[in-house]
Amino acid sequence: MPTTDFHEASSSSGFGFSILSRRRDQVHSMESTHEATVQELELEAFQKQVADRFQDLAAAESDELLSISWLRKLLDAFLCCQEEFRVIVLKNKAHFNRPPAERSIADFFERSVKALDVCNAIRDGIEQIRQWQKQLEIVLCALDNQRSIGEGQFRRAKKALVDLAIGILEDKEPNTNVAHRNRSFGRSNVPKEQKSLGHFRSLSWSVSRSWSASRQLQAIGGNLVAPRANENMSTHGLSMTVFTMSNVLLFTMWALVAAIPCQDRGLQTQFHATKQFFWAVPILSLHEIILDESKRRDRRHLCGLLKEIIELEKCARPLNELTDSVNFPLKKDKEVELKQKVEEMGSVFEAIKDGLDPLERQVREVFHHIVRSRTECLESLSRPNSHD
Repeated sequence: MPTTDFHEASSSSGFGFSILSRRRDQVHSMESTHEATVQELELEAFQKQVADRFQDLAAAESDELLSISWLRKLLDAFLCCQEEFRVIVLKNKAHFNRPPAERSIADFFERSVKALDVCNAIRDGIEQIRQWQKQLEIVLCALDNQRSIGEGQFRRAKKALVDLAIGILEDKEPNTNVAHRNRSFGRSNVPKEQKSLGHFRSLSWSVSRSWSASRQLQAIGGNLVAPRANENMSTHGLSMTVFTMSNVLLFTMWALVAAIPCQDRGLQTQFHATKQFFWAVPILSLHEIILDESKRRDRRHLCGLLKEIIELEKCARPLNELTDSVNFPLKKDKEVELKQKVEEMGSVFEAIKDGLDPLERQVREVFHHIVRSRTECLESLSRPNSHD
């Protein structure tokens, strides 16, 4: 479970969050009258906040992980950490204007720019899920709350279910028809232009057709290594703070890509933080669990690991099989089974309908917060003669 290592580390070593704590201990052993500076306390508080927030995320039940509600908690954690980080940068401008902290903060802002593209792609993916929501609505209108169901209503529902299947399943294999890979969704004569997620692309999509989520994540995480002890000491712990926030940024974007449909969703991104960083324990646990989920046989071809997408596929598959096997007029047992499966699909529809708008607003908020924070910090750092 994701929290096991976290609690073991907690009980064995307490809140020794980073090199910052060890630095204080070393100084205290040499000088009994030592008091931590305000800056040290603030940086340690930031490390603790990151660890606490991701511990809460890692403590989620397995059926909650990567749900819309869990993603919203993740984005809320990111926004809170980002705001604390922004304050730290503004309060320590003098240090960030000198190497090596100057280089580390510049690298972070470059990573944050790359994260903006991920936010755009995720908003596009949310719009894609809305298209599936429309297909769901067609199925429910055709089959739900009907006194009698005729062949015309079945054909209408069947077409919507096939279109839904084509969208949910990723077509990663060249010249492979999604509907052929999953015969339970029927139709062998799916038009060529419907063979991939690209068929549903809106003309207003904000990332180019050549854009790759996998490459973007690798760019965000590229050369992200923990600062050496002497570098961290020379920056008074600020290099470690930047390293921590960079990992928070990377994991947040990676989890969004894992959950929401977007182009080239490869999840090969590696996290190089070790468990010596207390916040890394829950992050690494979550990373491992999500990777394991992506490798499950029934998840490999899904275009997103969002809980609601998985539930949608689970209820659409047997419903489609049922629509393939019924004869008219409907027998009583088939009608009862049909109503049960339609009811299950209705529950998924409501979850998607209620959750997508708040999730999209939060992704938009993350985008704008990154932009504002970066702009404010860069403008402040460019004014070396202003008051610190």
